[in-house]
Amino acid sequence: MTCAGFGPFGPGRDRLGHGIRSAAARRDALARFTLAAFLSTVVAVGTAAAAPWSPSHIVVVIEENHSYDQIIGNADAPYINKLAATGALFTDSHGVAHPSQPNYLALFSGSTQDTSGDGAVRGTPLTAPNLGAALIAKGYTFAGYSEGLPDVGSLKHSARGGYARKHNPWSDWQAANPGPNQLPADANRPFRNFPSNFDRLPTVAFVVPNLSHDQHGDGLTGDRTLIRESDAWLQRNIGAYAQWAVTHNSLLIVTWDEDDNDDSPANHIATILIGAQVKPGKYEERIDHYGVLRTIEDFYGLPHAAASAKAAPIVDAIAE
Repeated sequence: MTCAGFGPFGPGRDRLGHGIRSAAARRDALARFTLAAFLSTVVAVGTAAAAPWSPSHIVVVIEENHSYDQIIGNADAPYINKLAATGALFTDSHGVAHPSQPNYLALFSGSTQDTSGDGAVRGTPLTAPNLGAALIAKGYTFAGYSEGLPDVGSLKHSARGGYARKHNPWSDWQAANPGPNQLPADANRPFRNFPSNFDRLPTVAFVVPNLSHDQHGDGLTGDRTLIRESDAWLQRNIGAYAQWAVTHNSLLIVTWDEDDNDDSPANHIATILIGAQVKPGKYEERIDHYGVLRTIEDFYGLPHAAASAKAAPIVDAIAE
C-alpha cells in the first residue's frame, strides 16, 4: 500500500507529481494508514489465539494389549465398533513403548519416567509434571478410577479382583503431604466410586478396568472371550456416560495402551473420541499417547508436560 505523500514520487508528491496541499493532510493520511495496519494486526493475532473447546468433563478409558486390526471390525466387540462408527476413529494411532506401564505413564505425564518394564516405578512419589497435578493447579479437578482397587488411596501393587498398580500411573505421584506436581490420596479411587450422576465427575477422569475387563486377561482366558467381556463391561459401565457426554458438553476417549506384540515397532492401536463437539468420521493422521495428552492439556490451557510439548494436538475432529 502506498499513501499519498509517502510514495515513490518523493515526499509531498502524489502519483501525478502534485504537491500535498498541507501538513495537516499529510498527518491525516499517515494516521489512516497507521490505524489500518494496527487493526489488521489485531485481527490476525485474535484469530491465532482463539481458545479451543473446553469440555465440562472428560473420561479416558484405557484398554489393554490389542492392536487396531484385532478390535476394529471384530464382531466380538460390537459396542466398541458402534462407538467407532458414531464417533471419531483414529486409524493411525500408536502406543509409545512396550510393555504396558510406560504407555500409561506417557499418557498421564508425557514421559515414561525412565521406566521400561511393569515393575515398581523408582523414586515415588514422583515430582515430574503430570496431567492430574496440572489440572488441580489450574482450579480444575482430577481422579483416576481403577476397578479392583481395594480402597481410596491404596498403594498396593496388586489385589484380588484383577487390580494391577502398573495400570494406575497417578498412584506414582500420590503423597501424604503433596508437594509440587504431587497428588492427594483422594485422586486415587476405586471404580465403585465412579459417580452415576455424571455432573459430579471431576473435570478429567481416567478409568482402568480390571485385568478381566480390559482385554489383558489372566493368561488362561481365550482372546475372543476377553474381547467380548471387555466390550460388554464398557457398554454396561460407560455406555450411559457416552450418551450423556454428547448432550452435556463432555467427551469420552477410549484407547489402548499398546498392541499385542512386544516385538512390534508399529504398536498400532485404536483410539476413539465420542462427545459434544466431536465430528464423526475416520481420521488418518498419526497420533500417539503424547498427542492425546497434548489435546487434553490444550482444552484447559494447561502447561505441556515433557514430550507432549512437541506433539500435535487433535484439532480436525473437534468442531469449532
